[in-house]
Amino acid sequence: MATLPTFGEAFRVWAYIGCINFGGPAGQIAMMHKMLVDEKKWISDARYFHALNYCMLLPGPEAQQLATYVGWLMHGVRGGLAAGLMFILPGALVMLGLSVLYVLYADVPLVEDLFFGIKAAVLAIVIEAILRISRRAFTGPVMTIIAAAAFVALFVFNVAFPLVVLFAALAGFVGAYLAPSQFRAHGHASTAAAAGQGFAVDAALDAGLLAHTRTTLGKTFSTILTWLAIWLLPVGALLLLLGPENVFVVMATFFSKMSVVTFGGAYAVLAYVAQEAVTTYQWLTAPEMLDGLALAETTPGPLILVLQHVGFLAGYRQAGFDPLLAGILGASITLWVTFAPSFLWIFAGAPYAERLRENRVLSGALAAITAAVVGVILNLAIWFALHVLFAKVDIVQSGAIQLHVPDPTTLNAGALLLTVLAAVTLMGLRVPVPVLLILSAAGGLLIRGSGF
Repeated sequence: MATLPTFGEAFRVWAYIGCINFGGPAGQIAMMHKMLVDEKKWISDARYFHALNYCMLLPGPEAQQLATYVGWLMHGVRGGLAAGLMFILPGALVMLGLSVLYVLYADVPLVEDLFFGIKAAVLAIVIEAILRISRRAFTGPVMTIIAAAAFVALFVFNVAFPLVVLFAALAGFVGAYLAPSQFRAHGHASTAAAAGQGFAVDAALDAGLLAHTRTTLGKTFSTILTWLAIWLLPVGALLLLLGPENVFVVMATFFSKMSVVTFGGAYAVLAYVAQEAVTTYQWLTAPEMLDGLALAETTPGPLILVLQHVGFLAGYRQAGFDPLLAGILGASITLWVTFAPSFLWIFAGAPYAERLRENRVLSGALAAITAAVVGVILNLAIWFALHVLFAKVDIVQSGAIQLHVPDPTTLNAGALLLTVLAAVTLMGLRVPVPVLLILSAAGGLLIRGSGF
């Protein structure tokens, strides 16, 4: 019989994931699926995607919330905290170090060369993610159509991400009534069936061992109050101590608002954040905002860590005391108000998401969202590929159609070569992700050093 890992065993895996979760949500979701479902067999395929679908409906970084959800399933609140915090902290520390280097030295050739290679590996990871997840999401032709429609809506018509998820959910909701055989999650089975296949979480649920997954309205209310206090009391304290015009108070308030509207992750909110941070608050320049995104794309952790870079520069330049200390404080405040709400959404809502898991209509809606996720990941993969492989990518607008068109003369042959080698190494030779990242970083140094 499958048994749950101890908290110590799980913590070591969460720490490991936190150090290698490059690639943004696409790569992170695929990497965790490979480790938690295929290798560790801690959670079944159907339950993993059920948790993912719930997280896709929430504001904030879905991959970090997914890790929190799985950690919570196994070990309650402490498991969720361990998984969620370790998903963030390694990348946040790296991002902080890079922000310090950024303001002190501006250009660091060695770091740029390393990240040149890592970007190629990340692209290969994302490509593998599409292949892996599509095999599980496409349970019939309808699911393939939903995925294609989601991709076209995002890539061609620039439809807002929440609308794509909403229409996919509505399609699944209606489809579960009209054609239930076409609207089912891959591997969707009872807890007992999944437990018989050796999945630890499902076996524990079948045995009634995970009491924390059951809740009451009183417990939910207490959870909400607790996490609202954790999230907002520091903001209130800053307001009382420093006043409403202080840069740290303005940051805390602004990014708290962002944390409840960031549906679709970092890409969906970056345009608004850039406009406010650059134009309204003048915390940084537009090129510096793009540099922050580049740093976030090439470090472990959620892409929304780009906001930490914004907070660092705001504190560094506008606090009026020791710049480095102010920058670190600005980055810390931004991290706090960006990620604290994610724990609220999971700890308060996950018990109800679990309760509704066997609901046929809800399962149909979530299965359709899973299919749409494939289109979302494909959109992110192409966007990322264009910016990795080409130095210039133009946005062509014609009515409702908006396309990202690369300039073929700016193709980076070295990046293309590294990407192909990384894909062959990952999917052909089955090299582990950490080894792939090391090899690709070394390849980046070699290629950039040779001037190729």
